[in-house]
Amino acid sequence: MRNIKRQSNDPIFKIQLHNYGEEDFGAAAYTHYLHNKTNLSLEQEAKSYVTKILEAHLSINKADSTYYKRIDDAMQYYLFDINADIPFPEPKKPKFTFIDLFAGIGGFRIAMQSLGGKCVFSSEWDKKAQETYDANFGEIPFGDITKERVKEFIPDNFDILCAGFPCQAFSIAGKRRGFEETRGTLFFDVAEILKRKRPKAFFLENVKGLLNHDKGRTIEVILNTLRDDLGYYVPNPKIINAKDFGVPQHRERVFIVGFDPEQTDVSDFEYPEPLNKKVCFKDIKEEKEVSVKYYLSTQYLNTLITHKERHAAKGNGFGYAIISDDDIANAVVCGGMGRERNLVIDNRLTNFTPVTNIKGEVNRNGIRRMTPREWARLQGFPDEFKIVVADASAYKQFGNSVAVPAIRETAKQIIKALKFM
Repeated sequence: MRNIKRQSNDPIFKIQLHNYGEEDFGAAAYTHYLHNKTNLSLEQEAKSYVTKILEAHLSINKADSTYYKRIDDAMQYYLFDINADIPFPEPKKPKFTFIDLFAGIGGFRIAMQSLGGKCVFSSEWDKKAQETYDANFGEIPFGDITKERVKEFIPDNFDILCAGFPCQAFSIAGKRRGFEETRGTLFFDVAEILKRKRPKAFFLENVKGLLNHDKGRTIEVILNTLRDDLGYYVPNPKIINAKDFGVPQHRERVFIVGFDPEQTDVSDFEYPEPLNKKVCFKDIKEEKEVSVKYYLSTQYLNTLITHKERHAAKGNGFGYAIISDDDIANAVVCGGMGRERNLVIDNRLTNFTPVTNIKGEVNRNGIRRMTPREWARLQGFPDEFKIVVADASAYKQFGNSVAVPAIRETAKQIIKALKFM
């Protein structure tokens, strides 16, 4: 857990209270309780978790006359000023509430909080992503949302469901093509939560290819489920490009928005128009010389060149790409190709001595990968966002994330329609 700056002589306050990915949900319930102190189910789970940890580390038991006092003191200690050392605290006077499913590292959360939203539940199974989320928001997301035990912690009466749900394959077998046919997919869990909790609105994000998956039958199932089975008003999905909203990255994603017609009157909702703000790579480029570890070796560069030439001879456009300072980046995605399609030229390197094991020498053409911080900026994450994991995990996390500015502008239209602004 993040280090609490205040000090205490009692060793109870120096204990590591969790490990990411806890299967008993205690750590997630505990950090959620820090932000949602009126949730009694969280309080019970949080206190049980803290008690278990303290008993294990300090060997205290109920026979100790100070047992209950020390546990209560520990609970109150961490409740105090929980937002003091995180870069993205929740708003002091929230305008609305939301939940953050398939939360990743919190792209949705940054956008929604910036508009006055309070997150009352988050879920993300990846342990490294949980670590990053905790460092920035002071909260560990619950794990696997497909588990009923996790769903039980979702509160009632939140306003908006947010989910960048994975594009897990759909099996289209029957004729109804609705709620029942989504079973076995992660979308089913989103639909099930919508059915149980009936939030005023939802905001879903997915890859552009969702619209054409299985010749269009997948999106048909999704829309039939949301509209016909669940009764939400759902405007036609729209492909939104991050480059239209202030970041220099060509990243198209499909957004799906819906409203409960029994709670709202928002038939005039419109997706946001492009901001027409011209940006390019130099706007987010590192200001100072970066480590030699980001520069390609001569052997690796030659391998990329040969690979591209071989595909070009076959009429294919595969291979690496170099983004000039005045260009916009290709979509940042997971895997090596995501980095190789976004190489840049940076001639500021002064020390060519490798700091990692490479074959060959560091290239003298100034060709390097973008840094994780540059990827963060391509996705619209503020520089205050903490990167607390190794580079490989950071690239994966930002590649999987949503583009924050595009989410924010669309969310702004949602909350305007809901009369929260």
